[in-house]
Amino acid sequence: MAAVAVYAYRNLGLWHWLTFMLPAIGLSLGSELLGTSTGFPFGHYRYLSGLGYKISGLVPFTIPLSWFYLGFSAYLLARAGLASRQMPNWLRYVGAIALGSLLLTSWDFVLDPAMSQTTMPFWVWEQPGAFFGMPYQNFAGWFGTGVVFMTVATLLWMVKPLTLPQNRLGLPLTIYLSNFGFATIMSLAAGIYIPVLLGIVLGVIPAIALYQMASSSAGQASERASDDEQKNDLTSVHVPVGVMPK
Repeated sequence: MAAVAVYAYRNLGLWHWLTFMLPAIGLSLGSELLGTSTGFPFGHYRYLSGLGYKISGLVPFTIPLSWFYLGFSAYLLARAGLASRQMPNWLRYVGAIALGSLLLTSWDFVLDPAMSQTTMPFWVWEQPGAFFGMPYQNFAGWFGTGVVFMTVATLLWMVKPLTLPQNRLGLPLTIYLSNFGFATIMSLAAGIYIPVLLGIVLGVIPAIALYQMASSSAGQASERASDDEQKNDLTSVHVPVGVMPK
C-alpha cells in the first residue's frame, strides 16, 4: 500500500493520488461494513482475527487498504492501456472503469477461495455459495464496489490535467501479478484450480496486454518526437549575413 501511494504521488501528483486513494478506502470500507452487517452486497460473511485490528469490530483495517492498492493498480493499467485507442473520451473512461473493476474482481476469484476455504481461513461464509463455497453475489459486489470508487476517482481526476505514466507501469503490474501469485499458491496448495484458471484468463492476461499496449504507445510517441526533432534540425539552415544561398 505504501509503495503504491508513493508511486501515485510521484507519477501523478498529490491531487490524483488522494482523489483515488480516499474514495477507494472510504467507499470500500463502507461496502465491507455494510456487507458484514447485512449481507449486501457480497453475501453473508464475517472476518476472523488473522488480519489485524477490526474497524467497528467487523472489518480488519488492512482490507480497505488492499482495495486501494489493487484497485489503483488495476485502474491505472486499464486507463493507460486504453489511452492511445481511437475512441471518444467518455468511452475510454467507461472502458477503463469496466476493465479496472474486472481486473480487481478477477483477483478475488483466486483470493477468496485461498482465504476462506483453506485450513487457515481469514474469513468465513455464513451461507456458503455454489462457487467453491462463495455465493456468486460476492463477485457482483466486488465488481460493483470497484465501479463505484473508480467512477468517483475518474470524475475527480477531470478537475486537473493528467499525464499518464505509460512507460512507467512496472510497479502497478508487479503489484497486481504478485498479489495474484500469492493467492494462486494458496489456492493450488488446497487443490483449488478452476478459480485460478478463471483469474488468469480474465485478470492476468488482460493486465499484461494493457501494460504492453501502454508501453507500445509510449514507444511510438517517443519515436515520433525523435523524428520531429531530426526534421527540425534538417530544415534549420544557418545562412551567414551577407551570403546569398545558391
